[in-house]
Amino acid sequence: MSTSQTASSGASSAPVKTQGAGEASIAELLFGNIRSYGIYLALVLVIVIFQILTGGRLLFPNNVVALFQQNAYVLITAIGMLMVIIGTHIDLSVGSVVAFIGGVGAFAMKNWGMNWMLAIAFMLLIGLVIGAWHGFWVAYVGVPAFVTTLGGMLIFRGLATVVAGESIPLQSRPFRAIAKDYLPNILGFWGGFDGLTIVVGLVAIVLVILSMVRKRSKALSAGVKAEPMSWVIIKCCIAVLAIGYATYLFASSGNATQGGIPIVLVVIGLLIGIYWFVLNRTVFGRDIYAVGGNRKAAMLSGINTRMVDFKIFLNMGLLTAIAAIITLSRLASATAATGQEFEMDAIAACFIGGAAVAGGVGTIPGAMVGALIMGVLNQGLSIMGADAAIVKTIKGLVVIAAVAYDLISKRKKA
Repeated sequence: MSTSQTASSGASSAPVKTQGAGEASIAELLFGNIRSYGIYLALVLVIVIFQILTGGRLLFPNNVVALFQQNAYVLITAIGMLMVIIGTHIDLSVGSVVAFIGGVGAFAMKNWGMNWMLAIAFMLLIGLVIGAWHGFWVAYVGVPAFVTTLGGMLIFRGLATVVAGESIPLQSRPFRAIAKDYLPNILGFWGGFDGLTIVVGLVAIVLVILSMVRKRSKALSAGVKAEPMSWVIIKCCIAVLAIGYATYLFASSGNATQGGIPIVLVVIGLLIGIYWFVLNRTVFGRDIYAVGGNRKAAMLSGINTRMVDFKIFLNMGLLTAIAAIITLSRLASATAATGQEFEMDAIAACFIGGAAVAGGVGTIPGAMVGALIMGVLNQGLSIMGADAAIVKTIKGLVVIAAVAYDLISKRKKA
């Protein structure tokens, strides 16, 4: 199996070449991508259910902002976990590493007087070191990732207890602003709505429409079955409604002095764009899919599988450090208990989003939708005041259902 073949198998939205140009029917598109579209429908269904159960409070503008601020760790760590799972591995140490890195950062700022920007660089460096530590054992010693990261979970939870103790409060206002503040309101308020948010929303709508039309044109010119124009129009209408409504919610969030786009949402957006490009447009991304799809074939094709595994965990360490920075900024204090079950939320998001248990399959958009489903579950149950035990039970059932669906789908195809 070649690298390009494996990479294409990992992207569920890739078109299938036929004997000439033409248009696929809407039925072919729906049934051929039922898993991809099903994830989006599941997200809408979950939102509708909790909107009803919370008496309409779930989609209050400030609650939507809180959804991203409080669940940023899921979105960020799910990106790294997706790459780990595609590569046929798993990382159980995420929550403990978040607690340890957050504890070290808070300790450095409070006890060493370290500048907040220098502290961020320091925390990112620690994340890379931890990622390299895990990558070394997995890639070059051959210890299974499950065992390596299980050990890491215990090691870094213990170190977090030593460093953070009961709690280390933070006083740095600029650092705390990362997870709590908004982009500067440079365009003012337009009739009570943040002007910058409205402009960004309009630009996003235009870019999405141009992207869909361009994708169809490229498919036709390449001799590949393209989506019918009627289907493109339907997708554009749905995208306009979704982006327009999200723009309304963010533009009307905040208070009389600030609101609009939260800083943390910009960080998440940049990470999604960067890693979508990495997985779909770089050699490293194609190598991850190749290794996950068939490791022996990848080795025979000349791919350095050990280096790929090492880079996967190095990257996981970096993204975990970013999640630690966001979490520490939001909580404004570091404790040894921070990050409990973060890894479970990230793993669940990937499986819900279509990542295969056996590896080799998964997409950034799918993982982000899965992370949003987990975020809506967290937010909705929190608004309802549900007991923590109920929250865990529901999450567990969702994970089992997602994995079971993946396995059943594969059996049917076989």
